[in-house]
Amino acid sequence: MPSKGYELNHQYVVSIEKQQSLYKRTLIVVCLSQIFGGAGLAAGITVGALLAQQMLGTDAVTGLPSALFTLGSAGSALVVGRLSQRYGRRTGLATGFLTGGLGAIGVILAAILNNPYLLFISLFIYGAGTASNLQARYAGTDLANKKQRATAISIAMVSTTFGAVAGPNLVGVMGKFALSVGVPSLAGPFILSAAAFILAGLVLFVMLRPDPLMMAKAIETSNQEQHQSLNTDQVENKRGIMVGAAIMVVTQIVMVAVMTMTPVHMRHHGHDLGDIGLVIGFHVGAMYLPSLVTGILIDKIGRKVMAMASGAVMLLAGLLAAVAPGDSLLILVIALSLLGLGWNLGLISGTAQIVDSTNTLTRAKTQGTVDVFVALSGASGGALSGMIVAHSSYPVLAVAGGLLSLLLIPVLFWSRRTKEIKI
Repeated sequence: MPSKGYELNHQYVVSIEKQQSLYKRTLIVVCLSQIFGGAGLAAGITVGALLAQQMLGTDAVTGLPSALFTLGSAGSALVVGRLSQRYGRRTGLATGFLTGGLGAIGVILAAILNNPYLLFISLFIYGAGTASNLQARYAGTDLANKKQRATAISIAMVSTTFGAVAGPNLVGVMGKFALSVGVPSLAGPFILSAAAFILAGLVLFVMLRPDPLMMAKAIETSNQEQHQSLNTDQVENKRGIMVGAAIMVVTQIVMVAVMTMTPVHMRHHGHDLGDIGLVIGFHVGAMYLPSLVTGILIDKIGRKVMAMASGAVMLLAGLLAAVAPGDSLLILVIALSLLGLGWNLGLISGTAQIVDSTNTLTRAKTQGTVDVFVALSGASGGALSGMIVAHSSYPVLAVAGGLLSLLLIPVLFWSRRTKEIKI
């Protein structure tokens, strides 16, 4: 006799209405977790470089924190993707967020002990939260149809805005709180990160039931059994995966490189933590807040057109950041906002292309592997950014990043040479 759980799951397999209901409920749970996850991102972005600079007394290594937590994100993306493929999104994402929370706690201890080695190890572990926050965008697409995918990604990302924008603007408040409890002020934001990542993991672990990826697999298996053949839409498109990955890799390198050194550049020109938090807050807001509009545009206009727009916007951002006077807060806000918008366009269009090009039987594993390359590209951008600025200047870094974004154009023209790519 079938169990009650089996009967419930079978209802989702056979009923399109039930599937859409679960799709909407999954988006709500993902959005809730992303609010916390977004807040957890703030510390590494805003004060990671400053904490390393304070401990080691040199600008040459200020790109290392971003590189380390991004490298940690790369390794975690692989693990989270494989856990999700085998056990479902709930297990994979919750594990990643909880691990990231432990990493943030380690950073706090490193600051108290003034131990750079513990700082670097903890930042690497902290990257697991970053990986989970990014991979959560895929959970909303598992039960979405083709015309909903970019929109589903955008809904998950826009919810990240609430935490991601609040986080940098709480830098000053968390710094004062940290001092009040005997912790160095720059470690204050990591207190917020630890709590936020752990809460995000608990929300997913408790509420993400039935698991959307497991249900999508069951639905696809049922469809194959009924039609006795694999749907052509479910054939993995390797060329399409390469194009989607390339879009995300290029935008990630440019965004991380310029973003990482902006707080250091501002500190050298006399800006305080409040000003830095404001600029990074606008930047992170532009990374996520436009998502509802950009997601709809990507679904309607197409992945390729919006990916090209991403390259153009990032070029403009790099040029503007390069010519901005060091004491001009307004121009830096505009430049970093454009940088965030360009990243948003690239990430959503690339992600949608990845989902279009994979099938449910290997999707999470492939997505995790792609995110490894995205994270590694960000780690490279973060590590090189400090060296470039130390040996030249911030404007040189900004211009180089803008020009690098133009690589999207030949990649997308190359994609037009084959009819199998559906962008």
